[in-house]
Amino acid sequence: MRESAGILLHRSTGGSLEVLLAHPGGPFWAKKDEGAWTIPKGEVDHPEELVACALRELREELGSPPELDPTTLVSLGSVKQRAKVVHCWAAEAEFDPATVRSNNFSMEWPPRSGKDQQFPEIDRAEWFSPERARDKILAAQAPFIDRLLELLD
Repeated sequence: MRESAGILLHRSTGGSLEVLLAHPGGPFWAKKDEGAWTIPKGEVDHPEELVACALRELREELGSPPELDPTTLVSLGSVKQRAKVVHCWAAEAEFDPATVRSNNFSMEWPPRSGKDQQFPEIDRAEWFSPERARDKILAAQAPFIDRLLELLD
């Protein structure tokens, strides 16, 4: 089974918790919002360590993420998402979503056109309250928000 790893960044502003979610780039996700957002994550290149993958994907998808000490990351476990397992860690950090500079992926677009186009892996990121994040995030990843809240409680 394929594996992905990512990091759920969180911060406290004015006494309120917020989590950072990323919106997938590309034409399939362009008009999707509710239930489409994700933690910044990506596929593990075995034998890559899961935490190393999570940190690499944070850099690749956000472009200029906060520097995180791997020893301070807190595991939020894993979930099954379709045909893969997603592993997640939490980290408290600041990040300005306006600075997102995601790496790109290539795909044939429009379909059956024979033309390859480049799209960003994520087209934007945003801070959300946990309640709002539950509406925005892919349903399979929603447990990560609940686990973070339990951890911080």
